[in-house]
Amino acid sequence: MKRVFFLFTVVLFAVVAVAQPPQRVAQQQEQQKAKQNSASTAMSMRAQISFPTAVEMPEEVVWRRDIYREISLDEDVNSGLYYPVEPQGRQLNLFTYIFKLALNGYIPLYEYPTDGSDVFTEEAKVDMKNLLHDFHIRYEEQNGRLKVENSDIPSSEVKKYYLKESAYYDQANSSFHIKVQALCPVMVEEDEFTLSDDNGDKQVTQYPLFWVKYSELEPFLNRQTVMASSMNNAAQVSMDDFFTLNMYRGKIYKTNNAMGKTLSQLCNGDKDKMTAEQKRIEAELEAFKKTIFGDPAKRDSLDSIAALNDKKADKKVKSAKNKPSSDKGVKAAKQKSPKSEKASSSSNSSARVSVRRQRH
Repeated sequence: MKRVFFLFTVVLFAVVAVAQPPQRVAQQQEQQKAKQNSASTAMSMRAQISFPTAVEMPEEVVWRRDIYREISLDEDVNSGLYYPVEPQGRQLNLFTYIFKLALNGYIPLYEYPTDGSDVFTEEAKVDMKNLLHDFHIRYEEQNGRLKVENSDIPSSEVKKYYLKESAYYDQANSSFHIKVQALCPVMVEEDEFTLSDDNGDKQVTQYPLFWVKYSELEPFLNRQTVMASSMNNAAQVSMDDFFTLNMYRGKIYKTNNAMGKTLSQLCNGDKDKMTAEQKRIEAELEAFKKTIFGDPAKRDSLDSIAALNDKKADKKVKSAKNKPSSDKGVKAAKQKSPKSEKASSSSNSSARVSVRRQRH
């Protein structure tokens, strides 16, 4: 009886063992994928810590100005950030790349408040699932992970970026820098049937999605390239170099001020005043950059004065070198004169003697 029970137990365990492997294999595969994802995330974080590539702006600087620009991807110089609209192999445009990094948990996203400010705190971080719901982006959830197809990523609608940059003077090494601080992709929707003004321009609705901190995004931008010239397709730079070298172009729409208002608000919506204000700010930045080490005009005038003084000094040196030689000639002449006088006196005396002898 015991043997029968023992055999029954062995057979039961064998049946269970045969039935379980597919589930166990699936579980093991999921666990292995999760470990690989966490390991890759940990590796990327370790790489950022061990090999930092971003040069952080010093906390204490003697001069700094925060500027917000609107980067339009319709402009030729910025168009490399828009194409390809859909991924082509390993080549992605900027928004698709940011979206995939955030979806896989490599970088955090921060909410874009209604006042347009930027706050990079834990409380301001965006939940990816809520973001997908708010902007009606189709997704699937598999084993607790979000998945979005490439065709569902709204990269074609992101035609602008808000960019925050800081122009500052680093007194530690006496240098002037313009550092990108954050990016905000903006979805643009055009209404083909509604006109905004008499010029026939289409009414445009803009939806700022989120802020991404550039220092957290920067380590990944070295892996993607952007076309630097439409005339030369072989001219490509990394996305990080594109922003670090300030190769982008964009109009100023806001500067940090006590009231927290945009230029449009400060100018009461007057486009001409806003354009003039933008030019004034750009001129101020350029003037500060040029005069940070002194006024070039004054420096040139001082250099010219110094050059004249050097020329005068050279003339004095040359004249001083020539004077000793003339003095030597005079001294030589003076030294020779007594000898000549002695010679003349001796000749005169001999003449007198001869005369006297002739008289005797």
